[in-house]
Amino acid sequence: MVEIIALISAGLLVGFINTLAGGGSIISLSVLMMLGLPAPLANGTNRIAITIQTLTATTSFRQQNVLETKKAILLSIPAVLGSLLGAWFAVDIREDVFEKAIGVIMLIMLVFILYKPQKFIYGRPNIAEKPLTWSTYLVFFLIGVYGGFIHMGVGYFLLAGIVGLAGFDLVKANAIKVFVVLAYAPFTLLVFLYYNQVNWKYGFILAIGAVVGALIASRLAVSKGVVFVKWVIVIVILITSADMFGLIDIKSVISRLVTT
Repeated sequence: MVEIIALISAGLLVGFINTLAGGGSIISLSVLMMLGLPAPLANGTNRIAITIQTLTATTSFRQQNVLETKKAILLSIPAVLGSLLGAWFAVDIREDVFEKAIGVIMLIMLVFILYKPQKFIYGRPNIAEKPLTWSTYLVFFLIGVYGGFIHMGVGYFLLAGIVGLAGFDLVKANAIKVFVVLAYAPFTLLVFLYYNQVNWKYGFILAIGAVVGALIASRLAVSKGVVFVKWVIVIVILITSADMFGLIDIKSVISRLVTT
């Protein structure tokens, strides 16, 4: 019962955070590892919740008529190809250096969100109406590589690409973001399944909370608008960056909550 409560609670937070911003997988991966799963198995198991969560969010955004389906499909193609490469190969880099690099990138994004809102929040319709460029496809291929490899924080890179390069505002960008993740998540899940790195029981229990969190977040994103989404992203970036720079320790907090 303790495991079920921990997984559903984690899934709820992850589904909400990932739908509106990104980086929620730090919670689910931490909980899965605290429950005894090795890191590769936790990474693969997390893909079950990601797939179901993004399916829920995508359906909700589509029902609310904010999903730009054509552009979402075009951006998904290079992301899917990149994700397959990322899931098959690992990158030899120190984890602490990698996390600090992500922290720096997220803080840079935070500066633009707060001080360049016309470019990174509200979008640019003149760009959104134009065809996608080859450089945009390349960027989304690289984002797909990262998403297939580790996934955690991929939402920030997707939002940056969709808003900064494709010109959509944060609400439409979130709808496209979850669609792109939905497109590549099943493929990466298959790779982890091939290597027997998936715990179905934990994955589906985690997905229960993730579905609820994704549904709530997708509704709030549309009803509250870009300003609400902006402040959710700001708060999540600050907390996640503080963890990556060692100012706080989210994993230890989660460990105490799980063990108690």
